[in-house]
Amino acid sequence: MNLNKVFLIGRLAADPESRMTPSGQMVTTVRIATNRVWNNRSTGEKQEQVEFHTIVAWRNLAEIISKYLRKGQMAFFEGRLQTRSWQGQDGIKRYRTEIVAENMQLGPKAMGASAQVNPIRSEPLQAADTTSSAERTSSGVKEEEIPVINEDAPVSSDPIIADDEIEEKEIDLKDIPF
Repeated sequence: MNLNKVFLIGRLAADPESRMTPSGQMVTTVRIATNRVWNNRSTGEKQEQVEFHTIVAWRNLAEIISKYLRKGQMAFFEGRLQTRSWQGQDGIKRYRTEIVAENMQLGPKAMGASAQVNPIRSEPLQAADTTSSAERTSSGVKEEEIPVINEDAPVSSDPIIADDEIEEKEIDLKDIPF
């Protein structure tokens, strides 16, 4: 069995860069920074290491990323590693390993910001805006619901799937792919 899966939560190191391929598909590239913090055992000093990752998104996900994410925002990305190669102008073969995004969630909203701009309506939103995104419209079209990671949200003990929604059936060992 093989598995190529990446999960990253980090802050954008720069604004997303979008372009169109010759065939008309949108592709967005974004760089995020993740950090690791630990204490040095011998000195007790706090240490920090930052890693930068390049994430590539295609089609609809590329549009969402370019529309909603900006430098400094936190986001969660799920995808796969992919290495590509090309011949440089100097004749040397070059390699780059990137994460091809398959899923994304927005990070928490900035605390203390009294008015934020809604990227779809381009008008200020109050921090205490209680209107659901399904109720807000822009020229009669309902907005998309984008999942958001809430850092300080309490963890719910309610199951994601109710017991009456779970279908139980016997598993045949021949159906397991490994």
